[in-house]
Amino acid sequence: MTTYKIVQAGCGHMANTWITYALEREDTEIVAFVDLYEAAAAKMNETYGLSVPWFASVEEAIRQTGANMVFDATIPSAHLAVATAALEGGCHLMSEKPMAASMEAAEQLAQLAGTKPELHYSIMQNRRYLKDIRALRELVASGVIGKPGFVTADFFIGAHFGGFRDAMESPLILDMAIHTFDQARFIIGANPVSVYCHEFNPEGSWYEGNAAAVCIFEFDNGAVFTYNGSWCSEGLRTTWEAEWRVAGSQGTASWRDGAPYAEVVAPGQEANFLLDYDRIEAPYTWHGREGHHGCLDEMFLAIEEERSAETSYMDNIYSTAMVFGAIQSAKEQRKVMLLRVP
Repeated sequence: MTTYKIVQAGCGHMANTWITYALEREDTEIVAFVDLYEAAAAKMNETYGLSVPWFASVEEAIRQTGANMVFDATIPSAHLAVATAALEGGCHLMSEKPMAASMEAAEQLAQLAGTKPELHYSIMQNRRYLKDIRALRELVASGVIGKPGFVTADFFIGAHFGGFRDAMESPLILDMAIHTFDQARFIIGANPVSVYCHEFNPEGSWYEGNAAAVCIFEFDNGAVFTYNGSWCSEGLRTTWEAEWRVAGSQGTASWRDGAPYAEVVAPGQEANFLLDYDRIEAPYTWHGREGHHGCLDEMFLAIEEERSAETSYMDNIYSTAMVFGAIQSAKEQRKVMLLRVP
């Protein structure tokens, strides 16, 4: 059995999930903490009853411990340096989203990873691993609503974080919307080709940057996806997974608070002005673990089965492109064409 010797990069609150997961597996061992502050690593050792050395750099941690895997739970601006060090150090890499703090950096990492096919590089997209979104995806993929043509997601939450998010230039799109953008790709099984985005900061917002956005994405299967989101909307709160409508040629699927379902055109009708519909419940056939643990399970299983993970960098770069394409569109006030990866 392979033993994964893990360097944990970043010892902030996001690291807790990664460490907890590693400690539950028999084939993983945390061999080093990397953080700018030694005190942060000392706190992790105390919290989890460990005695793991601290390093200021990923390169040194890999050299000193012989690690073969890196967990990257650092802030986005550090992802380029951490990922480069991990891949060049011969380590599998599992990273928090987004891939990097810019599209250029994400493309640079994708090019580097492409030269190292023996290494697995995957991104955390935990919201793919929920029983409801899996059921919605299966409902759409079954063809019961026909060909998806118009997809909408509404996300309205008044999130009082404090700290760095309140000072970000594009807090909603850069820090949160990638989840919803990635979900859209996952639900309809298609990739984006263009985006038009309008970012703004509504009256009453406590954010310095734009905390609301409207985005229109065109996909390579002909579908259009619209995103309406706000992180400073008080009242009538949506779920963190957003409220979804997938309109197809024969019906519409919906996912809000409860189980997904569809209404499809009932058979045997004449061409009336308004047709009657049958309700179709979404199938629940996925039985994996939900959230972060489900995504990590998939990452490790992909290594064992010698295949790409669902959220490998090759897939995730499309979701990353949606984020930075939307920000570019808002700044330039025009439609932006997105990358097309073979």
